[in-house]
Amino acid sequence: MPYRTTVASQAFQFTDLRHLLAAASPARSGDYLAGLGAESAQQRMAARHALADLPLRRFLEEAVVPYEDDAITRLIIDGHDAAAFAPVAHLTVGDFRNWLLSEQADAATLSALAPGLTPEMVAAVSKLMRNQDLVAVARKCRVVTRFRDTIGLPGHLAVRLQPNHPTDDPRGIAASVLDGLMYGAGDAVIGINPASDSVQAVGRMLAMLDELIQRFALPTQSCVLTHVTNTLQLLEAGAPVDLVFQYIGGTEATNRSFGVDMALLDEAWAAALSLQRGTLGDNCMYFETGQGSALSAGAHHGVDQQTCEVRAYALARRYRPLLVNSVVGFIGPEYLYDGKQIIRAGLEDHCCGKLMGLPMGVDICYTNHAEADQDDMDNLMVLLASAGIAPTGRSAPSASVMPIACSQASNSGARFRPKSSRT
Repeated sequence: MPYRTTVASQAFQFTDLRHLLAAASPARSGDYLAGLGAESAQQRMAARHALADLPLRRFLEEAVVPYEDDAITRLIIDGHDAAAFAPVAHLTVGDFRNWLLSEQADAATLSALAPGLTPEMVAAVSKLMRNQDLVAVARKCRVVTRFRDTIGLPGHLAVRLQPNHPTDDPRGIAASVLDGLMYGAGDAVIGINPASDSVQAVGRMLAMLDELIQRFALPTQSCVLTHVTNTLQLLEAGAPVDLVFQYIGGTEATNRSFGVDMALLDEAWAAALSLQRGTLGDNCMYFETGQGSALSAGAHHGVDQQTCEVRAYALARRYRPLLVNSVVGFIGPEYLYDGKQIIRAGLEDHCCGKLMGLPMGVDICYTNHAEADQDDMDNLMVLLASAGIAPTGRSAPSASVMPIACSQASNSGARFRPKSSRT
């Protein structure tokens, strides 16, 4: 159905909910690449006026990706918790923004509300928020997860230690792990990006990390960020798998381009749970996401990239992960052109993920061909710290990071990847 509004005597019409959400989005290069961005600042403001007046219930009636075509849409609609949604069911999107910023929306209330929110509701309200609003709302959210330590407690920050090596040499990886631990990094996870897709090589890395963690009783968990099918092979072979990793997206077609579906993720989740390797909890999944991934796969269904991103959080929520990480600036300037767009997207992803009930982290990074620099990343890091980020992204072992206490009941994680000569 079309949506209409008038601003300063000029009438605007938006053909459907997808068009309205896209036009209301802050400007970003990916939406313009897809032909979805607002045609003018006036149209963007008109879309926000129309969106503010839209009842939240509308998102349960009109799917941005057709129910019959998409497994993520079916997960969102079929899994919606009407009882959790009831306290805000009477609100419009604009009223919901105001309520989120009010004292009524405290940590306990937001935690209880999370199962009742759909990604489209959350994406919509974020489009009406200033950066400061995103910080204020995210700061009130509390999402706590546990495996061998605790992530998400107030006032604590945990960091992923990423001891990569160009040839997967165990000696080089071990040296980087030692370096990173001395910086206080690694309490979110010691997570290796392997250079090879060899299952045997990944198995050796897992065994080495497991020996290190067990020998020194480190209150952390390990992960090798290989495809979930490789992890399943290793699980079947009895490898010491702590966390199952996978990159995911917000549509069925996006995930198909990654070689995964819900059935495969269900299988891996069940297999990891069966090992019972966590000492404090059983949050054993680790996901990465990123704005622009659906568009780059040609699988966005005409939906703006930020809404597609938040839809990925609905899939992640199904598996109660230990941490979720948005690699916000990593995909490139085709999707987030400059420092301003990267900062905005990082704040959106963090706030929206936490509203969805996820332990949301952000990989604070940019590619060299983006119009951004280290000052932009420092600004985003400070803003996310103010927003109470819990798990954060990749840290090069020698990069400057905040000191982090690695005690069993005190870490929370935020994933960030400071740019340096060794990142």
